[in-house]
Amino acid sequence: MSAEAQPEVIVRPVRDVDAEALGRVHAQCWHETYDHLISKAALEKVSPRRMAELWTHWASQGPEFTMRAALVDGEIVGFVGSGPARDKDAPAFRELYFIYLLDAYHSTGIGQKLFDAAVEKDESLYLWVAEDNPRAHRFYTRNGFTLDGASHTEPFLGETLTEVRFVR
Repeated sequence: MSAEAQPEVIVRPVRDVDAEALGRVHAQCWHETYDHLISKAALEKVSPRRMAELWTHWASQGPEFTMRAALVDGEIVGFVGSGPARDKDAPAFRELYFIYLLDAYHSTGIGQKLFDAAVEKDESLYLWVAEDNPRAHRFYTRNGFTLDGASHTEPFLGETLTEVRFVR
């Protein structure tokens, strides 16, 4: 009996040349994550090309920013970003800006590898996440975060999205 081959998973810093692939994955993740929160018409405005343009900027930020990509067999399947807090009333100096992983790779441990690559063990930080995203809420709770009671409703693709703040 032979063991099934495990795919090679690598988490590494984002590179300038990753922008196109990151744009494609980012757009797909938004469709998969927000399809129950945002209208189909709004999500159709999300294009891989536009997201790639954003990644061209994000990939070249300074050393205080941590941007990592997860690759499975050489293909980007997810990404994470953290850096200095952006909020005036920030409860910590650092913020986890985003972590996205294609649905097909949920519950594989890759999300945890991404998180661990962007966040120091026991580092104090905070993040904003969609109020109606129970999978993400469970993930952050497992990683020591708690809701602090803060929430806001932000414009998102021409609509609105309510987010809640987790802190650790």
